[in-house]
Parts: sequence; C-alpha cells; structure tokens
Amino acid sequence: MLDTLRRALPDIGLELPQETQETLCQFGRRVVEQNAVMNLTAITAPEQVAKLHLLDSLTVLSTVDLRDKTLIDVGCGAGFPGVPLKIACPALRLTLLDSLGKRMRWLEEVLPQLGVTAECVTARAEEAAAERREQYDYAVSRAVARLPILLELTAPYVKVGGAVLAMKGAAAREELAESENAMRKLGVQLERVAEYPIDGGSHAVLVLRKTAPTPPRYPRRYAKIKQTPL
Repeated sequence: MLDTLRRALPDIGLELPQETQETLCQFGRRVVEQNAVMNLTAITAPEQVAKLHLLDSLTVLSTVDLRDKTLIDVGCGAGFPGVPLKIACPALRLTLLDSLGKRMRWLEEVLPQLGVTAECVTARAEEAAAERREQYDYAVSRAVARLPILLELTAPYVKVGGAVLAMKGAAAREELAESENAMRKLGVQLERVAEYPIDGGSHAVLVLRKTAPTPPRYPRRYAKIKQTPL
C-alpha cells in the first residue's frame, strides 16, 4: 500500500512527508481490518485501497488549499475523503458527517489512535444542515448521489464565498449538465473541473463556488429531494 501510494502521488501533483504517507496507510489498513466485521468498503486489496481510497481522496488537496479552512465531509462513510485530507493537511478543521452511528463510533475510536482530530457527527445530511447552516468554507462529498441531489445536501453548509467540492467519476460532465437548475436555485456556480487519472479511470473534483445564500427552504426532506431533484 505504501509503495503504491508513494509512486502515485506525483500523478496528482503532491509531495507528502514519509511520516504522513505512513499514517495514511495506517488508516487504510484500519479500514480494511474493520471491514471484516463492518461493511465499510468493497475495496480491500492494498494497491486498490492506496489508489481508489487514499489517492482519490487526496485529489481534493491538489485542487484547493485547505490550510486553516473548515470542511465538512457529507456522507463520509468510512472516512473518505475527509480523514486522508486531515492527515495530509493537519491545519484543516474537519467535521465528519454520516447517518450510520456504528461507522461514526468506529471513527471516534480509531482516529485518536492515529493522532487525527475531527468532529464526528451522526445525523442525516438534510437534518443536520439546520444547525450548521453556512458555517463551513468547504463541503466535500464522494460517492453519495448524483450532482443535483448532492448539491441540495451540501450547499446549505457552505458559507458565501466557500465552495462545494463534489468528487465524481467519468459521468462528471453529464451530471453537471443535469445540475444547472440546482446550481441556480442553491446559489452556487461552477468554478473549475479538476480531472485526475487514477488507476486507468477519470476522477474529477468539481469546484462549485457559493455566490449567494442558499434559500432557507433547502434542503428539503430526503424523500422529496430524491423524488423531485432540482
């Protein structure tokens, strides 16, 4: 895992200290170990964990400067991309949000063992937004939903001037085309599409800048969001 990560970091334009690389791989191994008793990931081969979890997460750090910024990882699952970003950028102030309590309890247990500090919140994204509205510089999300749905779940957390960082695969531009109405209603504009080649596939970080407050009626209940995306 460590060798794979070390060789691949230049592909996304990053240099990280040896100690940081080792901590990243420690987290990757912890995820694989815990996966034996908890459904965290379908990716368990060390080389694939390095590429498709660790390296993929770190593309965000190649896209925006996270130093001294606040970031919420919405639907963090096993901690990707938030935990690798915090390991690689300790000055980041990280909140991890997921609705599955057992995942969050595991993260609360394992992160201090790795020297990683993060606020872990167990809640549904559309419900937690009420008390955390427009408090973050960035909201990031990976493998949660198609972009029109994802934007309604993430944009309310972001300050005006901040950005939603949507991590997408080969369908990134197709999803952008579906999202023009959502972007307009939620107060975000596409600023940049940063694309990275990882393991033979196309990975993208969409930077969607918050240009106006998100109207208070958003986010709606999830059933409504899913039934009638913006």
